[in-house]
Amino acid sequence: MLNKLSQKSKILIPTVLLGGVLLGTAYQFSPKSRFINQYADSLLTENQKRLPDNALNGVKMVDGLTVSTFATEPMLINPTDIDVDAKGRVWVLEAYNYRPSITGNPTHKEGDRIVILEDTNGDGKADISKVFYQGSEINAPLGISVLNNVVIVSQSPYVWKFTDTNGDDKADKKEILFQGIEGEQHDHGVHTFVFGPDGKLYFNFGNEGRQLKDAKGNLVKDQFGREISRKNFQEGMLFRCNLDGSEVECLGQNFRNNYEVAVDSYGTLWQSDNDDDGNKGVRINFVMEYGNYGYKDQITRASWGYPRTNMEEEIPLRHWHLNDPGTVPNLLQTGSGSPTGMVLYEGDLLPKQFYGQMIHCEPGHNVVRSYPVTKKGAGYSAQIVNIMKNETDQWFRPADVCVAPDGSLIVADWYDPGVGGHQAGDLTRGRIYRIAPPQTPYSVPKQDFSTAEGAAKALQSPNIATRYLAWEALTKMGKGTENALVSYWKNDNPRVRARAFWALVKLVDSQKYIDLAIQDANPDIRIAGLRAARQSKLEILGYVEKLAKDTDPHVRRECAIALHGQKNPKASQLWASLASQHDGKDRWYLEALGIGAEDNWDACFSAYLFQNQNPTNSASGKDIIWRSRSVQSVKLLASLATDPSVALKERLRYFRAFDFVKGPEKSSALLGMLNSNSPEQNQINRLALSHLDAEFVKTSPIAKNALVQLMNNLDDKEFVQLQDKYTLPEGNERLISMIGKGEKVGDAGNALFKSPQGVQLAKNIINNPKQEDLAIKILGAIRWNGGKTQLTLLQDAMFNPKYSANIHREATRYLGGSGNGEDLVLELLKAKRIKKELIPVAVEGVSRAWRRSVRVDAAKYLGASNTATKKLPPISELIALTGNPKNGAQVFANNCSVCHQVNGEGMDFGPKLSEIGGKLAKEGQYLAILHPDAGISFGYEGWDIKLKDGTQLVGIIASKTETDVVLKMPGGIVQNLKTSAIKSMKMQNNSMMPTGLADGMSQQELVDLVEFLMTLKKK
Repeated sequence: MLNKLSQKSKILIPTVLLGGVLLGTAYQFSPKSRFINQYADSLLTENQKRLPDNALNGVKMVDGLTVSTFATEPMLINPTDIDVDAKGRVWVLEAYNYRPSITGNPTHKEGDRIVILEDTNGDGKADISKVFYQGSEINAPLGISVLNNVVIVSQSPYVWKFTDTNGDDKADKKEILFQGIEGEQHDHGVHTFVFGPDGKLYFNFGNEGRQLKDAKGNLVKDQFGREISRKNFQEGMLFRCNLDGSEVECLGQNFRNNYEVAVDSYGTLWQSDNDDDGNKGVRINFVMEYGNYGYKDQITRASWGYPRTNMEEEIPLRHWHLNDPGTVPNLLQTGSGSPTGMVLYEGDLLPKQFYGQMIHCEPGHNVVRSYPVTKKGAGYSAQIVNIMKNETDQWFRPADVCVAPDGSLIVADWYDPGVGGHQAGDLTRGRIYRIAPPQTPYSVPKQDFSTAEGAAKALQSPNIATRYLAWEALTKMGKGTENALVSYWKNDNPRVRARAFWALVKLVDSQKYIDLAIQDANPDIRIAGLRAARQSKLEILGYVEKLAKDTDPHVRRECAIALHGQKNPKASQLWASLASQHDGKDRWYLEALGIGAEDNWDACFSAYLFQNQNPTNSASGKDIIWRSRSVQSVKLLASLATDPSVALKERLRYFRAFDFVKGPEKSSALLGMLNSNSPEQNQINRLALSHLDAEFVKTSPIAKNALVQLMNNLDDKEFVQLQDKYTLPEGNERLISMIGKGEKVGDAGNALFKSPQGVQLAKNIINNPKQEDLAIKILGAIRWNGGKTQLTLLQDAMFNPKYSANIHREATRYLGGSGNGEDLVLELLKAKRIKKELIPVAVEGVSRAWRRSVRVDAAKYLGASNTATKKLPPISELIALTGNPKNGAQVFANNCSVCHQVNGEGMDFGPKLSEIGGKLAKEGQYLAILHPDAGISFGYEGWDIKLKDGTQLVGIIASKTETDVVLKMPGGIVQNLKTSAIKSMKMQNNSMMPTGLADGMSQQELVDLVEFLMTLKKK
């Protein structure tokens, strides 16, 4: 293609490079110019590519928009979040002190900074940088909101309120707005506060936040009197409160890391949520208030990977429990990624496709993009439209986006080889960009906040900080603003009308304007009316009654949500009317009904049955039964679960629904299924038994007899799962048979040693010289467990003279198969208790230990040591080397697949790496391999667990409920533990990925491995 360029273009390329600025300052990029930039980029060294002047070389912009640089280092570094004030100034939160205990990076003892960047000469570039505040208590904050002279900064465990009392752009007063939020120095802590159209603040925290305390240190209670903590809520949460922090409402829960909420003029909520690394489950949510969003099991709080009936076939869907009744559906699933800041665009400067739409930062894919939505049923559908994507520089990490007063977008670039997640490969860079149509200089429209007319006009600004100033001015003027606001209430633009409506309701006459909104021709205004009625604490049932037969499903959805917490008999009648209008296809509407009936299911379902006497005859009725939590639905649920005219696969949803109903009626219904004569009786028995409590099954003769018969007819995989749960003595002989045949050996060994009878059976075989081969297989089956009983048995087999040399040798090899066993091997080697001829066997047994120190220390006992660490070139030199990805795939298989999966191949222990090449630049790949402790993915932390019997285990917690812990150990071994048997649990400071992994590779193998990892991108 180079031949297609003019000779003049070829000559200009190096000339422009030497000038330090490539193709001017605003980047729109035609195909020809993109090729020139990519060609020029190929001529640069790695250091030159990182220079601010070359930052936009590989950027591809959507048609109709250009990007320009507003500010770069050294004016700012490591921006985590930004806001743009009414003057067009950019406020930046810096995070130099990002996760130092993990990364090992240096810190500023003075703390991180809050910086104000300003363009004073109108050239579109910041020329002034001033520090609003710097303090030792500010370390890697995640959210900033500028509200006139008040600045709210979010940084777990605090939410700080800074006030500039004299207008000198310096913080004069610092107060605590909230505290006690967990997730300190963690990306899953508290995030940005956003000013809403209703004069309220909206904010969220990820699943490390856990709780919310007020300025005095007391747990905050929500609108229903419930303490905001893990006692009453799950995982990540979304909140609304007054400007002073009072009247906190929890609007949604059970997210993983919901990063920043965006609120439109109607009060509709949108946000992103990140998946467990590597599972391609990143999602965008339309948030229905009071909904549960499915990261953990709603009842048991088990992790998404824990087995359950009717599990989703695809992991990205399974990740959010989307097949469970009570889980609000996702608007959009975007695959892999690391989503961060989001804003709702309500300006008119950008192309029309972005009006009223989310604008979002996705640093994992080096892109700023939008998700234009269209209404679908009672919810929405959405698509992905890239706005700004860097196609060549993976250091481009957009962390946040805001709307400036002129309607342009301001983007913060963290600029780093990694995407955060406890990792920072660069501490000296950071950029701010502006996105706007071509030939659109940066400007700040003049506003007049001194009059009602001027303030009402300013309320229509696309910039949130400007809207806040308008709201503040209108509040001070009070009811005298009515005429000015009414002129906008009568506007043709419904979003303009909505903003005026909220002000009229809150500042002038709530009853009057809510009554008008409820009757409005626009359904979004009717929805805003319902929401305002709830906030104004008006008699909501009267409004719901007026709208319960509305032709728009979005309005009826809001009616259902408005019934949440209403236990008046009239509420159940209205709910039944709304439920009768469900079409059997709209999951959004169904979940809105579930939200409305929460804590009032018996009354609501009774009213529904009065209006719908044969609900099992229609798709809509079946949905309502499936979603119901009423005891009256149990018999109907059982009839649907056992209906032979429907394929069993389609009936699994009804069996799963039993998990969400409590009471003796549930047990009776499930027991009744065991006595039927269906052609599918084995499958039905298994399903019925799996939804009964394990102890109940053991004490019910009917249930136990059915269980024994069922297990006799299962294959080994299904058998061992049930045996592990029920530990029936009758099943131990089959476990021994499985071990002898080499079928599911590790699982069979774990299940065998869960009961005293199983342990004794194993000992009897080991003590029988005629069963030596089987004895060795049993010892091999328990080597990964690390339990006290298993380790004692292995040591006895090593040293007891009554056993043969073969048993001594294999027990010596197997002892080091677990973390506790590795420690024992080192102790025995140090104490010289292992026979000289068996030392190589013991060392071989720990040769694949995940802890490098174990491998190195054990190898010393072989005599001459060759464990000196190779000296590798610095990462800056390694990234310039080219590897062979085919060879790298083999290196991965030999060294990494024991813990990581790529496209389903390998062990499911650490994060999945199928798209890691699109997430980390080469620098980040080398950093992760050579310094794994510098960045531990959330959810993959190592844990030391001590059991009450003295057993010590090490692994990753895959799932944790009140009664059970599922522990994953290196090599893909899974251990199911009862919380009642656990003495203590302590999170490790270091990564479970072994330091020194590269010591077992040549330099070329390491380079090949990274080259292979870089090929793993989204297809």
